[in-house]
Amino acid sequence: MTTLLAYVGAALAEIAGCFAVWAWLRLGRSPLWLGPGLASLALFAVLLTRVESGAAGRAYAAYGGVYIAASLVWLWGVEGQRPDRWDLGGAALCLAGTAVILLGPRG
Repeated sequence: MTTLLAYVGAALAEIAGCFAVWAWLRLGRSPLWLGPGLASLALFAVLLTRVESGAAGRAYAAYGGVYIAASLVWLWGVEGQRPDRWDLGGAALCLAGTAVILLGPRG
């Protein structure tokens, strides 16, 4: 459960941080968006260290699927654009990959 919460928190923090930069550069928002954005990106990095994995690369690889799914939630909830079937199918494939990485037997 700790790993799942860390991944979800990391995804939200990363997306929020990246969106702050997007808002500044693409939506014409104030550069003041960068302060909270950078803090959010730092939180993202810290949260990824909290996952239960002996190797950083494996933790990052498994995180990828969670990030993709969370990005689609952001797309719908924050940007008001409903994901289509291709978005959802792609996210499902990525989450399956996450499960294989996290749950696969280790020697």
